[in-house]
Amino acid sequence: MPDFSFLNLRFLDIVDIVLVAIILYYIYSLIRETIALNIVLGLVILYLAYLVVKQVHMRLLTEILGGFVSVGFIALIVVFQQEIRRFLLLIGRNAFSQKNKAWWSFLFGKTEIAKNSHFQINPIIDACKSMKKSRTGALIVFAEYFDEQFYQNSGELIDAKISKRLLESIFQKNSPLHDGAVIISDNKIKRASCILPLSDNNQLPVQFGLRHRAGIGISEMSDACALIISEETGEIAYVKQGKVETNVSFSELEKILARDF
Repeated sequence: MPDFSFLNLRFLDIVDIVLVAIILYYIYSLIRETIALNIVLGLVILYLAYLVVKQVHMRLLTEILGGFVSVGFIALIVVFQQEIRRFLLLIGRNAFSQKNKAWWSFLFGKTEIAKNSHFQINPIIDACKSMKKSRTGALIVFAEYFDEQFYQNSGELIDAKISKRLLESIFQKNSPLHDGAVIISDNKIKRASCILPLSDNNQLPVQFGLRHRAGIGISEMSDACALIISEETGEIAYVKQGKVETNVSFSELEKILARDF
């Protein structure tokens, strides 16, 4: 008789499998189309090679590869520290934002949410239209959690209400604050002229300049999103979790900001 004991699954076993699948999906969504995916493939190949040389009793290679495998967990933490940080931020941000949306919707209704979002986004869209027309380069970072210690080493404190004229004046070519990023958080322009870490992804298109690399870099190591206006072409790009959407139209930008902002 065939053995069907493996079909004797408990309800908790099914929940366990589903949770593992969700975690693996989140991890894949974070490293997809990034250099981290190549690192994961390299580690898998290294581990498979270790299993093969161990089976065929190649002692020297087994010792060498075994040394790598034995410190694998620590190596993963070191190599994927940015991805681990983003993964934890993603979990916390989703839980926190969903909780806030539920309370806000319960107290004020969906109409009030739409009005509030429209009121916040309009000045940003209007400023982008003006800067695109004049080919004014800009880098605007949307940080849901403003880490003062992370941004305080560079830039100037603004802490002002979001307005079209203020954004235009900051990025105006003769402004002393135009070279760097504007940080928007808690519905305010927090800081301007911030220096951001550049992405070390060597697969980015060659036409991406420092603004694009800085926007991608901050989105790779934090929960922030970035809006970039090219000084050369006026093209608008939007970056989230290291992934870039280029040539974004104003209608698309409005939907994106309404979704993320």
